[in-house]
Amino acid sequence: MTNMSSKSPILEDFYHRFLRTERSADFIDAVARCYTIDSLETLACYGGRLSRRAAILALGFLGDFSNNDALGRGLVDRDRGVRLLADHGIRQLWIRIGNPGLETGLRRIVRQNRQHRFATAIELADELIEMAPDFAEAWNQRAIACYNLEDYRQAIHDCRRTIELNRWHFLAALGSANCNLERGDVVEALEDYRLALGINPDLETVRTQIDQLERIVEGR
Repeated sequence: MTNMSSKSPILEDFYHRFLRTERSADFIDAVARCYTIDSLETLACYGGRLSRRAAILALGFLGDFSNNDALGRGLVDRDRGVRLLADHGIRQLWIRIGNPGLETGLRRIVRQNRQHRFATAIELADELIEMAPDFAEAWNQRAIACYNLEDYRQAIHDCRRTIELNRWHFLAALGSANCNLERGDVVEALEDYRLALGINPDLETVRTQIDQLERIVEGR
């Protein structure tokens, strides 16, 4: 491998090629042959604008939950392109924890939620959480199921546990906010929305929601 100063232009070449061809498999293969995950994390934080974009994109494809902080920091990058790539990529990392058995179990829960089989999703999530209590996305998926069954108190608990385990999980913050709105607790909902926007500043609909709730609270 070459040193870091000569790596950045190569990575940017891979990125430009990907933008032209949209062939993700070629991009992944090229990056994997020339870069380590550690070097991609370094470029994601300290590289130039295009290098940061390319590194964040690559980590979204090649990384796992251990790279969550790198993509989380990308959510607040000064470049909007980096932020958008981080928003997409970090969601992929939340289901990759390096344990195929647990990941398969999570996919089953996700599938049940998508099929609106929420009671079954909760049963499967209970089992997964018992096996892996630090698996943040298992808590989040149970929160989704509980929300849809209108068990808002439990859903809020699970959303907050998700955030304790994964401080970048803006979707869990949004989930808690939505539950609090359903319960009529505008003040708590407002705090949750602010938390979500603090994690991911590009959530424009959340910014609008905050403005609306602030007017409601101030009018009391």
